[in-house]
Amino acid sequence: MVLLVEPSERGIKMENLTKCETLVRQAYRRRMEQVRKLWNLYKKDPELDDDEYGNWTEYGLSFDYVPKGTFKDQKRGYFRFQISYGGPSEEFRFYADPELQLTSVEFWYLDWFDGAKVNVTGKNLKLLEEVFTDYRESGILEHLIRNANGV
Repeated sequence: MVLLVEPSERGIKMENLTKCETLVRQAYRRRMEQVRKLWNLYKKDPELDDDEYGNWTEYGLSFDYVPKGTFKDQKRGYFRFQISYGGPSEEFRFYADPELQLTSVEFWYLDWFDGAKVNVTGKNLKLLEEVFTDYRESGILEHLIRNANGV
């Protein structure tokens, strides 16, 4: 678990919080099921919809680039696929080398001064590598980096 801000500094009692660490794995499994379902539909036909989740191009809130130093102690830039925002927030963070080859993916569950992550591995990593490669081949990654850097 990564504690982002000490809740007691904000007058929040820890016993009243459900820790992200206890929720992150369930949220990760649920989101991966949705991503897998929608991505597979998209590969068949980009116009296909799922009755419950819609379609791939409308899933989530944004795909953007977060430059190094955006947040305190952030040592690397990453591509963020933000699924939800507020309390809680859920996102996938894609880390890449300078040639935009994927090096790792993390799923983050964040909720008011608390946060926890899961390192994506195995078949889920293979799926998200496919998504990332599709974005890279479309040229969107370079555009996002330029836009985030004000170029």
